[in-house]
Amino acid sequence: MTGQSKTDDKQHRASPGVLKVMQSILAGAFGVQSDKRREEDFSSHSPWPYIIAGVLFTAGFVVGLILIVQMVLANQ
Repeated sequence: MTGQSKTDDKQHRASPGVLKVMQSILAGAFGVQSDKRREEDFSSHSPWPYIIAGVLFTAGFVVGLILIVQMVLANQ
């Protein structure tokens, strides 16, 4: 194995950063996730950062929609 492939292996095994997880969650939510990014996400050693971020994003999105609807209905 060469030094380059050892570096590549470490990058695939390292846990994703917060920014990368958030970018993946937002891109997936809007349906614009690239195949390359999706493959990187699925090659991550743990799905938990994506699961937790996805649940938090979904909860925030639903709460945001509820608040918008309540504000609109209150103004009528």
